[in-house]
Amino acid sequence: MSFPAHRPRRLRRTPGLRRLVAETRLHPADLVLPVFVNEDLTARRPISSLPGVHQETLSSVVDLAAEALDAGVGGIMPFAIPTVRDAVGSQATAPDGVLARTTAAIKDKVGDDLVVIPDLCLDEFTDHGHCGVLTDDGAVDNDATLERYAAMGVVLGNAGADLLGASGMMDGQIGHVRAALDEAGLKDTGLLAYAAKYSSAFYGPFREAVDSQLQGDRRTYQQNSANAVEALHEIDLDAAEGADIVMVKPGLPYLDIVAAAAERVALPVAVYQVSGEYAQIKAAAERGWIDGDAAMDEALLSMKRAGASMIATYAAVDVAQRIR
Repeated sequence: MSFPAHRPRRLRRTPGLRRLVAETRLHPADLVLPVFVNEDLTARRPISSLPGVHQETLSSVVDLAAEALDAGVGGIMPFAIPTVRDAVGSQATAPDGVLARTTAAIKDKVGDDLVVIPDLCLDEFTDHGHCGVLTDDGAVDNDATLERYAAMGVVLGNAGADLLGASGMMDGQIGHVRAALDEAGLKDTGLLAYAAKYSSAFYGPFREAVDSQLQGDRRTYQQNSANAVEALHEIDLDAAEGADIVMVKPGLPYLDIVAAAAERVALPVAVYQVSGEYAQIKAAAERGWIDGDAAMDEALLSMKRAGASMIATYAAVDVAQRIR
């Protein structure tokens, strides 16, 4: 029997060979850790639908940031749950609000060694759970919301944010916030644009994590899962408005969008492994159906292979420690 000269299996024979020729690698610095701070808590509270993840106190989140830094994680993404919520999300723009205080406390702890990326959105701060302010008939008012985002961005920039995670999916949000930051003398505060954020069933556990007050859904401003060209249009708009990084969210169901974005723009592309993606791996592993660590690594590696420069994941510290 005649064999071909090329035998790809030669380079799969040993762990050392496989590692030597690996085309894609995860590095701890590629990972960003989302965290949740609850203003009312005096001790950490487990989130039942996100195994291993907690609502944190202001002091415990600082310890978690230090742990992430020690593990080599690249960034931390704080979300906050305020004591008081109202129709316009007043606490989002309070200089002494929980997210501003969280941002400042983390920044004081980690300095410039860990990138701090607070969430720039109103949904955790409103009593209706939407990402913007509402009109009298209950619709999200895009342009009025931009003014709230601009004010929130300046507060978080002054608190020490390195980047702002602009996640609201309002038209024109990047340009509007960029202008407000520049006018306030915050020219070095960057914008991570959630440019292609889909209306997804995979966000379920996140709603528990932030004690969501959402009434209705977000289909009028988050993207339709059926659409890809629209996502590229959104990415183009955010890049033109001054985004420093563009993000695709969720991750695994939208790897085609990640790949298209990486080819399309000369900016770093981020991806968010959202709560439902993380939770389904954890749940299956708890039942003994899969190897949880291997499945998590494989999922994150697929995002990197698709073209992501960085990945937000609740598994960031665990994965970074395992890699190291």
